[in-house]
Amino acid sequence: MDIQFTEEQELLRSSIQRLLRDQYDFEARRKIVADEQGFSRRQWAAFAELGLLAAPFAEDAGGLGGGPLSTMIIAHEFGRHLVVEPFVETVVLAGGLIERLGDAAQKQGFIPDIVEGKKIWTLAWTEKGGRFDLADVTTTARREGDDYVLSGGKTAVIAAPWADYLVVSARTSGNRRDRGGVSLFVVDRRAAGVDLQSFKTIDGRRAAEISLRNVRGQLLGKEGEGVAALEACRDRAIGALCAEAVGAIGELNSATLEYSKTRKQFGTTIGSFQVLQHRMVDMFIAHQEALSLMQHLNLSISGGEAGLSRLASGAKTKIGYAAKFVADQAVQLHGGMGMTDELNVGHYFKRISSINIQFGDPAFHVLRYARLGAAA
Repeated sequence: MDIQFTEEQELLRSSIQRLLRDQYDFEARRKIVADEQGFSRRQWAAFAELGLLAAPFAEDAGGLGGGPLSTMIIAHEFGRHLVVEPFVETVVLAGGLIERLGDAAQKQGFIPDIVEGKKIWTLAWTEKGGRFDLADVTTTARREGDDYVLSGGKTAVIAAPWADYLVVSARTSGNRRDRGGVSLFVVDRRAAGVDLQSFKTIDGRRAAEISLRNVRGQLLGKEGEGVAALEACRDRAIGALCAEAVGAIGELNSATLEYSKTRKQFGTTIGSFQVLQHRMVDMFIAHQEALSLMQHLNLSISGGEAGLSRLASGAKTKIGYAAKFVADQAVQLHGGMGMTDELNVGHYFKRISSINIQFGDPAFHVLRYARLGAAA
């Protein structure tokens, strides 16, 4: 599959490429990650100015109406450059939930600040022992006046140290792992009772363990219907993460091919060894298969096709294994220097490892793919 982009989509892609080429090379990215804050407010503002934070939102929500295909284009280019700023967390996850579930006041109150780059959001859904189960929720929420009061904890919440607001899943009824009774809430990250223990992730980003003690939040969407909303959100997130992974795979292939033309062993370049040529062909094929599947998934998300969740799990599995294969080969072919901080190969390896466990690793999704197929 090879998507024929519209003129507007090609313009979006070329604009991102130009911005990242000029402002976000590998050395600039290393400095951003090494900084105490861990991401660049200046770059986030530049993304907003270019319209990247507005691109996926519908026009009536204050966006540019680009939908999932614009998300795919942005995430793919971000994957090529190892962008650490929380586009997926703010725009795809939290922003997508607000756009689809929020009432008029919430959309008008929150989305413009996301689009303009003024506020950063993230989704807090993972809990200890949950093992990728969206319904495994022990955090509780009880109604108190017009608001709800939340208590509990969330684990490994990506971008939480940067966030101004959180979308938090909490149980308003039922027992742990019940599909019914989970609701979503908007929580001010600096509200009384919110405690963060921040840490750096393996791919250079920031995450946090979150404790909630009698924290006030406002309901997002209908009470008790949060799992279905999160499942749809997960499918969209997988589309973006797969695009980012494919971008990283392409850069690893390019770097490895270039290295094979210059690195010499036994008096000749390693690229002349037939066994390594075969290996790099396998890497190329893995990239092309992943690219085709990523495009198919995002076209399906854009069209709202039936069976989307099964396709998303299939893509997460196939692209996850392809990305790991390419990353492993790239590191091995570069030798010991493949994992040094000064070379980008090791950073792509770490980012792919992180993507592979977000919203479920390949092993989880291959079982989910089989289960959804049996239920069809």
